[in-house]
Amino acid sequence: MSNFIEALQKQYPEKNHLEPFVSANHHTPWLNDITQKHERKLCASLEDAIRKSGLKDGMTVSFHHHFREGDKVINRVMDTLAQMGFKNLTLASSSLMSCNAPLIEHIRNGVVTRIFTSGMRGKLADAISHGLMKEPVQIHSHGGRVHLLQSGELKIDLAFLGVPCSDEFGNANGTVGKSRCGSLGYAMVDAEFAHKVVLLTESLVPFPNMPASIVQDQVDYIVQVDEVGDPAKISVGAARVTSNPRELLIARSAADVIEHSGYFKSGFSIQTGSGAASTACTRFLEDRMQQQNIVARFALGGITGSIVDLHEKGLIETLLDTQCFDAGATASLAKNPQHVEISTNVYANPTGKAACCDQLDVVILSALEIDLDFNVNVITGSDGVMRGASGGHCDVATAANLTIVVAPLIRSRIPTVVRQVTTCVTPGESVDVLVTDHGIAVNPARPEVAERLQQAGLNVMSMEALYQRATALVGEPRAIAFHDRIVGVIRYRDGSVIDVVRQVKEDNE
Repeated sequence: MSNFIEALQKQYPEKNHLEPFVSANHHTPWLNDITQKHERKLCASLEDAIRKSGLKDGMTVSFHHHFREGDKVINRVMDTLAQMGFKNLTLASSSLMSCNAPLIEHIRNGVVTRIFTSGMRGKLADAISHGLMKEPVQIHSHGGRVHLLQSGELKIDLAFLGVPCSDEFGNANGTVGKSRCGSLGYAMVDAEFAHKVVLLTESLVPFPNMPASIVQDQVDYIVQVDEVGDPAKISVGAARVTSNPRELLIARSAADVIEHSGYFKSGFSIQTGSGAASTACTRFLEDRMQQQNIVARFALGGITGSIVDLHEKGLIETLLDTQCFDAGATASLAKNPQHVEISTNVYANPTGKAACCDQLDVVILSALEIDLDFNVNVITGSDGVMRGASGGHCDVATAANLTIVVAPLIRSRIPTVVRQVTTCVTPGESVDVLVTDHGIAVNPARPEVAERLQQAGLNVMSMEALYQRATALVGEPRAIAFHDRIVGVIRYRDGSVIDVVRQVKEDNE
């Protein structure tokens, strides 16, 4: 047979890369053994998978945060990498939570030297805000993360993805198993872009495990573990359900704005953010939708049980889900055919071929601060410490036809409406309406919206008036003292730098 190759290469020198046939399984030797054929991806331990992956110092590892405060993967994997002696790693998690405080020691010990994330909270964020890292953290939006991956600025060498169940080939989802988290919209992106993928799964189920959020041709190694996350801790913090009277008042006012905005009609689309008042707004839309015989075409983004309730009552036709915020949403994804899982690429990538957020009519978002020009801060608190997340905020704010920000006028005796935000994440040109417990402000760029709300008798006032009311109640906040040193870089969804976070000065400095 080699004579054929010699003749072929002699006549066509450009075919020198061709090699002669040796045997049926010369390049797929695992097919000669039934056990190896089925189980070649299964690893005895996490350490075994890491060694097989070829991970080296200086490479990039990634994670998803679908379990939010209940995540059991990030800390475990980073502890293992530290014990194995890895150094100078870039950590690229879709977001980081308060539960990730153990990363502080890995940063101090040189295991992690760079971070890409959509946000951070708790002791980790506090330590980084006070100068823990030599390099500034790169803060991106959900859609912006995919853009960074597509552009090649962020390259994932090894993704560690925690999933409730998988088969022996790596077909995995988040809707079956003990620790169901629902949609794996963030993890789907990592599985697509990472050079190699390790699945950590609680349950190995028979092939084929369908429907699959992560598909077998994306997975290199599989490790069975006792626990990947606690789903009971998904709906805490930013994703909590509220019974706070002030937050419910704001939510009701936001529903009033939607009803009279000009967009509240059959076929409209909506997204609610992760803030308590944002998610509560859906409670107040149900009666209005039923009374006016209005059915929404779709709801997008992080899906809650209250959104599911509207869907199951026939008030929202389709749910496009990139993360489940509670058990009700997770259960719905498993049983409702029009509750559809989507990746963050499909959700909000500004340089993708199409992003679902571009179809949005109305989005309701939260804010830590908003200024007189409607710029929004969702990253730094009143003390200058990072304590939030960019998330999909700037992605959907600019894409939706009507962007509503909801926030209390005053939070813990600190004004939410300020002269200039500490950190700009979403530019004011993308924000249309602010709803507070003291009144509603409409961006001057949207006079037609202001007119509709005024005609409906809503309490519309200028942003300046809201600012004056806030300062009259609690006074001007004391300026935060910062060092010149930059500890965080705020990336807009297209990769550009919209702001920076500087190191907070200690009280005694």
